Amino acid sequence: MRDTIDTWRETARRHALLPLRIFLGVTFVYAGLDKLTSDTFFTDSANGSLVQTLHGSHDSAGVPGLIDLALKAPHPFGYAIALGELAVGLGTLFGLLGRVAAAGGAAISLSLWLTVSWATTPYYYGNDLAYLMAWLPLVLAGAPTFSLDWWLRARRERGTVPGARSAPATDAGAPAGPVRSAPPA
Repeated sequence: MRDTIDTWRETARRHALLPLRIFLGVTFVYAGLDKLTSDTFFTDSANGSLVQTLHGSHDSAGVPGLIDLALKAPHPFGYAIALGELAVGLGTLFGLLGRVAAAGGAAISLSLWLTVSWATTPYYYGNDLAYLMAWLPLVLAGAPTFSLDWWLRARRERGTVPGARSAPATDAGAPAGPVRSAPPA
């Protein structure tokens, strides 16, 4: 019974970040697709458009210079945000370059917190700061299981990835090489 509990705890510990990866990955894929397919996001004067949101949050932003920068080229900036969210979400879901994807998600969340949701009072009503904090464990740990990073690392360690640096192993698991029965004379 004790072994079963220990096995369960070890499995739960090993996969603890998986629900967070799935949530953040799905959320950021959805956010990116929602922007790219929106009828209003790239329309300058429409309610809910990027330009309207940027103008509306300029005076209350923590770093208004970021908004000024985005307003110089709002449409390319909007596409960069949408495609960035999509790339971050897919990278997180598939666990490909997991730490890089998480760092991208943290950067997007930080920029949104410093601009659009900075004035939210009390601060815990805004979600961008919470997203930033949620990304940090994935920045630190990456995507250790059920990920392309994990699969590629396992293949590299077995020496089955082309170009991998791994010595061929014998049946006993030791690297193959010359066998000596006595020290050289």
